[in-house]
Amino acid sequence: MDLKLPGLTPFSTTNSSFYRVDTAVVPPQINPADWQLRIHGMVDREMEISFAELVNRDLIERDITFTCVSNEIGGKLTGQARWLGVPLADLLREAGVRPGADQIFTTSADGWTCGTPTDAVMNTPNAMLAVGMNGEPLPVIHGFPVRMIVPGLYGYVSGTKWIVDMELTTFATGPKPYWVQRKWKTTAPIKTMARIDTPGALVDVPAGQPVAVAGMAWAQTRGIEKVEVRVNNGDWQQTELAAAANNQTWRQWWWKWVPAGTGIQSLAVRATDGTGAVQTDQRADPFPNGASGWHTVAVNVL
Repeated sequence: MDLKLPGLTPFSTTNSSFYRVDTAVVPPQINPADWQLRIHGMVDREMEISFAELVNRDLIERDITFTCVSNEIGGKLTGQARWLGVPLADLLREAGVRPGADQIFTTSADGWTCGTPTDAVMNTPNAMLAVGMNGEPLPVIHGFPVRMIVPGLYGYVSGTKWIVDMELTTFATGPKPYWVQRKWKTTAPIKTMARIDTPGALVDVPAGQPVAVAGMAWAQTRGIEKVEVRVNNGDWQQTELAAAANNQTWRQWWWKWVPAGTGIQSLAVRATDGTGAVQTDQRADPFPNGASGWHTVAVNVL
């Protein structure tokens, strides 16, 4: 799963280097003995769960890549971790979700709110309430003692840290989440994306000598089927892919390039997801539901 090439992002992101984006000026400090989650709203049975009760349930551990909607084309606001937690769909089945409850409205200990499509949780394997990250207890800055993880959705509609409340409601009549109030889209599936990690922008590379062009691609829940690179608007060249862990993680890729000529040359990359859909070349800013477009890098061939 890891090609271990110089300059290429590792498959697994360490806890200390995993990106952090939230609205908390100071991360909430919560004693697990005091933590409790309330599940209520459009359910048959309201539930309250303590931390001890949660971790005594059957736990799953899964590799899942998480992405921030603020990630620019070629950006680094994405990371891969092995998350440990309780399947969220199991809890909701116990509570008995009522027909029409299409929004899971969650609240953090610091008051931040999030709206997640109910069907995304019920129909996506490995959606969980996470208590561990990469073999360690969940770090405070990443939501200790409990956070929500839903593969395939940007964090602002799926990744509530320090979660304490879960209300089953509707998008039409229920409360509006924090970022939706600020005009971001209500639902936000992650867009197919590929980036070039190496060579970096405007670095010098030798003409006539092999150069490793490598990077990452992701399309969580759909997986990556193919990654292609082209030079100076030429023909697309298929790259080699690292083995896939599952369809919820990113995937490394690389291509051997022997530059011809000299001067500034442009590299571009695009991915094809597991459904056969090719990443769009239409550029869009992160607002209101995620960036799109091909990542390009200019290098200097000497």
